[in-house]
Amino acid sequence: MKFYSTAGKQKDVSLKYALLRGLSTDGGLFVPEKIPTLPAEFFDSLATISFHEIAFEIANKFFDEIPEHDLKEMVVHAFDFPVPLVSLTENLHILELFHGPTLAFKDFGARFLAQIISYFAKKEKKNILILVATSGDTGSAVAQGFHNLPNVQVALLYPSGKVSPMQEKQLTTIGGNVTALEIEGTFDDCQAMVKQAFIDSELNTKLTITSANSINIARLIPQSFYYFYAFAQLKNKNRPIAFSIPSGNFGNLTAGLIAKKMGLPIDRFIAATNANDSIPRYFATGRFTPRPSQKTISNAMDVGNPNNFARINNLYQGDLDSMKKDISAFSFSDAQTSATIKDVYEKFNYTLDPHGAVGYLGAKKYLVDHPDANTIVLETAHPAKFLDIVEPIIGAKILVPDRLKIALSKPKISTKLSNNFADFKHFLLDNFAKVF
Repeated sequence: MKFYSTAGKQKDVSLKYALLRGLSTDGGLFVPEKIPTLPAEFFDSLATISFHEIAFEIANKFFDEIPEHDLKEMVVHAFDFPVPLVSLTENLHILELFHGPTLAFKDFGARFLAQIISYFAKKEKKNILILVATSGDTGSAVAQGFHNLPNVQVALLYPSGKVSPMQEKQLTTIGGNVTALEIEGTFDDCQAMVKQAFIDSELNTKLTITSANSINIARLIPQSFYYFYAFAQLKNKNRPIAFSIPSGNFGNLTAGLIAKKMGLPIDRFIAATNANDSIPRYFATGRFTPRPSQKTISNAMDVGNPNNFARINNLYQGDLDSMKKDISAFSFSDAQTSATIKDVYEKFNYTLDPHGAVGYLGAKKYLVDHPDANTIVLETAHPAKFLDIVEPIIGAKILVPDRLKIALSKPKISTKLSNNFADFKHFLLDNFAKVF
C-alpha cells in the first residue's frame, strides 16, 4: 500500500515514510492511494469472528510492509480489552470505547500506533520523538501506549486549564520517556505548534519526529476496526444503520468513512459537535470558516479547525453535495449536553460522559426524521474522567476505576510554555537533540 498527501505534492510514499513523517512536507495529511474493498465472505463471517481477527484482516490491507505474524502480534498486544455494544432501545445502541487502559477511545489508535512505531524504530535503529497535541484523551492514551518503549521519547502538548482535572492527572503522571508540556493557550495553538515543528528544517535535521495525533495515518486507520465490530454485534442488521460520532478533530468520522468505503453497509454518519461547529456551519453554508476554539464541558471536542477535514474533503474530492449524501452534521450546547446526561441516567440508568452525550443528541435528532434507523452512538470516554461535571448532573457518585485512582494519587509533573513556537522549538532542541 502506498500513500499520498492531501496537499498533492507528495505521492507514492511507503507506510514507513508516512508513519515516521506523520505530516507531509507539503503540509498535507497522508491518505491511502486506494481504499481496498473487503470480500463478501468477510462480511458474512463478521458475527462469528473475534475483534482481533477483524482488526488483523483490515490492518493487513493497509500495513502490508509488516510481516503478517508481526502484525498479528501487534493486534493482540494493542487490543487487550473488550468493545461491548450496549442497547438502550431496539434501535438506539451505545458502543463503549472506553475499556482500554486510559478509559478513552484514543487507546485503540495510540496502542496500535505505538506497536508499529516501535517496530520500525528497532528495525531502523533510530531514536524517535513523538509530538502530540491533546485536548484531553489523546495525550494520556499516547503516553500509556508508548510508555518506556525503547528508542522512543514523547512530548505531550496540552492547553493549560482547558482539560479536566482527571485528564490532566493522566497526562502529567506517566514519567519515564514522557514529557508533559502545559501550553498557555488553546488546543488549536498546541496543534499549530506541532504542525509547524514538522516543517521546521532545523528540527527535522537534528531530530527524527513524528506524530501520534490523528494527523498520523497509522493512528487513524485502527479506529475503523470498531465500526466493523459494532456492526457484527447488532442483532437486527436489516434496518438502515447510522453511527453518531462525537466530533472534534474528526478522526473518528474519517475512520468510519474509510470503513464504509471498504464495504461496511453504513447508511449515515452523524457528525455531532459541541459549540465548536466548523463542520455543521460548512454543511449549512458551503463555506469552511474555522474559528478559535471555545471551551465546553465536552472539552476533547473543543477544536476550531479540525485536522481531518482535509482527509474528508479528499475522500469526496471537495464535493459537499456528495458528503451530504453520507453525513449529517449537528451542533449542541452545553445546556443540551447536561440535560441529556440527566435524561439518559433517569430513563435507562446509564451514565454518559459529556462527549457521548453529544453523540446521543445527534442520534436522537436523526431518529426524529428516520425512526426506522438502527443508530449506534460512539461513547468515547468513561464518565469517571469527568466527575466534576457528571456527578452534579446525575446526583450520584460514579465508581472510579482503579487505574484512574492510581493516576490521581501521583504528583503532577509538567513544564509550562507559552504558545510561541520559538519557545517550543528551543525546548525541543535543548531537551532532545542530545538524546538523538
